[in-house]
Amino acid sequence: MTDRPATILVADDDRAIRTVLTQALQRLGHEVLATGTAAGLWSWVEAGEGDLVITDVVMPDENGLDLLPQIKQARPDLRVIVMSARNTLLTAVQASERGAFDYIAKPFDLNVLLETVQKALVSATTEPVSGTEQVPSNGEESLPLIGRSPPMQEIYRVMARLMGTDLTVMITGESGTGKELIARALHDYGKRRKAPFVAINMAAIPRELIESELFGHEKGAFTGAAIRSSGRFEQAQGGTLFLDEIGDMPPEAQTRLLRVLQEGEYTTVGGRVSMRADVRIIAATHRDLRRLIRQGLFREDLFYRLNVVPIRLPALRERRQDIPDLVMHFLRQANEEGLPQKTLDRGGMQRLAEHSWPGNVRELENLVRRLAALYSEETIGADVIDRELADTQSSAESNAPPNESLSAAVERHLNAYFQAHENELPAAGLYDRVLREIERPLVTLSLAATNGNQLRAADLLGLNRNTLRKKIRELDIPVVRGVR
Repeated sequence: MTDRPATILVADDDRAIRTVLTQALQRLGHEVLATGTAAGLWSWVEAGEGDLVITDVVMPDENGLDLLPQIKQARPDLRVIVMSARNTLLTAVQASERGAFDYIAKPFDLNVLLETVQKALVSATTEPVSGTEQVPSNGEESLPLIGRSPPMQEIYRVMARLMGTDLTVMITGESGTGKELIARALHDYGKRRKAPFVAINMAAIPRELIESELFGHEKGAFTGAAIRSSGRFEQAQGGTLFLDEIGDMPPEAQTRLLRVLQEGEYTTVGGRVSMRADVRIIAATHRDLRRLIRQGLFREDLFYRLNVVPIRLPALRERRQDIPDLVMHFLRQANEEGLPQKTLDRGGMQRLAEHSWPGNVRELENLVRRLAALYSEETIGADVIDRELADTQSSAESNAPPNESLSAAVERHLNAYFQAHENELPAAGLYDRVLREIERPLVTLSLAATNGNQLRAADLLGLNRNTLRKKIRELDIPVVRGVR
């Protein structure tokens, strides 16, 4: 279709946008019919006019998204590009599942839009993939992902295209950026939404138990296996299995996972009968998997099986313009949970926008909840924000580089340790001493995070309650009396 001029129908209630698009498309040799109403657009579509539609969502007489099904029914081959200033995941998903060729967020980059026009005209013989069911629309307040910045808009566009598929997705990004939120949204708005979403964190499970956790085990498969236990694959049957921190999966489990991805079947630990793995796999990691591959710690063939569609989540410092929306969202959540209603003045919001946020969105959420809980004033100003950020900075101050992973921090400390003993190696037993030094603060902080509740702390650590009590005694960790 690009060998001849096309007729493009433009619908937008903003005269300036109609003028800009008309001039730009005419310079490319296309004919343009422009209108400010959905009724005007529909009259042209119904009359058989146009080779492509570019439409806004919000128009004075009708929502452009509501018009899409009529267009697709009347003229299935007519491509539609949707534009919207309501830059949310829900808008992108609804545009995709109602048959739009693509979704462009406002304000848009004119060159990007023109490239999308050319792609739509070239691929006019290929029908877009769309879901058979419309996703539930509970309003923007319930959306799991907040942000209108260009990096988030690109993520929304990719996610919208993935909703009707079972493609395997690899989500990467720093800790605290919201990788599980992406995974849950892909499930909740996808075609498997009525089946289970099951998550497993590879870093939180002892290496020797990962295969049993993933694939289940039969009675008597190993010492302590008193009954048959279903694994996460079985629990997620028909739905989505989220493999968080996939970079921490041990090599033997990687081999078995690869076999499942290749063959679509697995057996339980100690089992003989193959079971069908009808799940969509979404993996996530904050680690550099390509680096792990070079180090021989991660299978390259498994990486390519998992990295079918990569999604990189930006750090919060890369999308600072989303901070006001995030803050308002977290303040609203805190208020719904019973905390006092708060607002931030312009100075306070500016301080938040200037912060580096090494802990990303999770750090921002924690700060906002702290503001809502601890301060009596209804409007939070720059002085309070400065005090809170200074306290956070001083408590976290160290020689660590920003966004340093736990493994990198341990490696840095061990390097310093060996350099201090370069003329004389330390005494034997270093392995056990290092593990013990890590174990004590881990257990102590887990107890603190659960307000001394040993049952919740044991669950957080993935330990048996009796095992936790034994470690508390062995490590001589003080226990808050009266809290169990």
